[in-house]
Amino acid sequence: MTTAMASSSSLRGVTVPFLMILPLLFVVAALPAEVTVTGDGILLPSCKTVGGGSTYFDVQFCLDALGSVGAGAGARSYRDLAAVAVGLLTANATSTSVKIDALLRGGGGGGKVDAATARCLRSCQALYAGIARRQPGCAAAVRGGRLGEARSSLEESAAAARRCEDGFRGGNATSPVTAEDDAAFKLAKLGVALLGFA
Repeated sequence: MTTAMASSSSLRGVTVPFLMILPLLFVVAALPAEVTVTGDGILLPSCKTVGGGSTYFDVQFCLDALGSVGAGAGARSYRDLAAVAVGLLTANATSTSVKIDALLRGGGGGGKVDAATARCLRSCQALYAGIARRQPGCAAAVRGGRLGEARSSLEESAAAARRCEDGFRGGNATSPVTAEDDAAFKLAKLGVALLGFA
């Protein structure tokens, strides 16, 4: 009997600390997956994570886009990188709107556009105005931690860029903004992917 009591008391000594640690394991498992590498070290692992399995963009696009503004130096998390992607999308929407305006005025370097292209460009003009209008709210949502709201806004922006390009195909016109549409779509999807890990 003393042997049974001895092993019972030694088990009790192991069981109590384990039961105290068990709730901590659940808390740690529930923590968000944040990258907290400082310096330039965050960019490559983050881009590998979000771009490695993406059907919308690849690791190189992520690195080129976020690296173009030195994002790795100040970013400490996926959310910080998502904020950079939102800023890049804002810049893209602004510059694309300027290009569309110039093309419609005939100052886009290629002379006056034909009627079908002009019709498509006017549609794109409205779509990019919508992207630009959404961006301040999207940026505020990212900063404020309202990630679902930010993702929804970015998905709308991706769809708008896609609709712009699809309009040229449907209108039997050649798009002069294919590169811009592609970049806007990918930047929006990059932001969504980064927020998925924030």
